[in-house]
Amino acid sequence: MGLIHLEDMEFYAGHGCFQEEQLTGNRFVVNLWLETDVENASLTDNINDTLNYQAAYQLVKKEMAITSHLLEHVGRRILDALFEALPELEFAKVKVSKMNPPMGGVIKCVSLEIERRRK
Repeated sequence: MGLIHLEDMEFYAGHGCFQEEQLTGNRFVVNLWLETDVENASLTDNINDTLNYQAAYQLVKKEMAITSHLLEHVGRRILDALFEALPELEFAKVKVSKMNPPMGGVIKCVSLEIERRRK
């Protein structure tokens, strides 16, 4: 098995419980860990024998464009989309970070990590 990491993907989105957050938006950083069998791809050197991480990025981008109130909802939608579209995916973990959240003080980010293994 191998782990593919998509690190520090940046998106601007309107996720949040407050109307102001949904109107003005915020910067989000997403990290993704994808576990898949890499044995065949390591032997063949053929892109068709591995998990397509460009497709994974596009799925994350699509889900980040859909406004949600909660990071938990965003994370679950990302996992749902990944497992539906990538049959070779065995395990995935996603971390969604809202940068500079409106907390009334200085804070770098608030993050949610959620993971799932194929049943």
